[in-house]
Amino acid sequence: MDVKRNIADKVNKIYQIKSMYHLEVSDEWNSIHHEDMWIYNKLFLSHRLGHLCGPAGCPVPLSGYYIVRPSINLLGMGRFSRIEYLEKSTDHLHPAEFWCEIFKGTHYSVDFSNQKSELVVIGEREEDSPLYKWKKWTKIDKKIKFPSILNSLKGDYEWINCEFIEDNLIEVHFRRNPDFRYGNSIAIPIWKEENIEKIDNLTYIKDEDFLRKGFYIDSRDSNPVKSSDFNKSGEKNDQKSR
Repeated sequence: MDVKRNIADKVNKIYQIKSMYHLEVSDEWNSIHHEDMWIYNKLFLSHRLGHLCGPAGCPVPLSGYYIVRPSINLLGMGRFSRIEYLEKSTDHLHPAEFWCEIFKGTHYSVDFSNQKSELVVIGEREEDSPLYKWKKWTKIDKKIKFPSILNSLKGDYEWINCEFIEDNLIEVHFRRNPDFRYGNSIAIPIWKEENIEKIDNLTYIKDEDFLRKGFYIDSRDSNPVKSSDFNKSGEKNDQKSR
């Protein structure tokens, strides 16, 4: 009976993790209320926030450097995001892309529950690295105010993840930050071209997504959900960090 109970507890934990973190794109997509779809369109969100931005084909007001990203990207990982110098015309951009002013400062990823910040992490990246290539994420003790633009959401979302650069909101997801589902306080991504090494006081976790192999983390819970558990339970192993 103990073995069956342990298996049942493990399966229940897997589904709890899936519902909180939306590890599959279809889960995240299907959780969005139809009147809240604009949140996932970064162009619409940026425009409503008052950021200087526009779609492909709309010329920039001043020649200079802008961030160019897909308007919608549920696959995450900064796919196709880049800093680009734009000379007025943006006709060469992909129709699904948009441009936006560049914000400087600390990059925060915040998990809100009932409009209270429950997890705040900061990202570190080398200045000359591609936008997807984060060096380290670290949990910090800081409270961040819930964005007022989200007060009128139609859907009922237990968790909302927001990304900020300083006080500037840039992304919203109706899920938690999956990179910290192991009970860890740091997450150091390991990329495809990097070797996995043994590092004191850190544990390597295989968590493949885009060009990432996994993470070094500082701790994990005593009964973690691993990628292999999704295969064992008949679920697709599609863990995302978006």
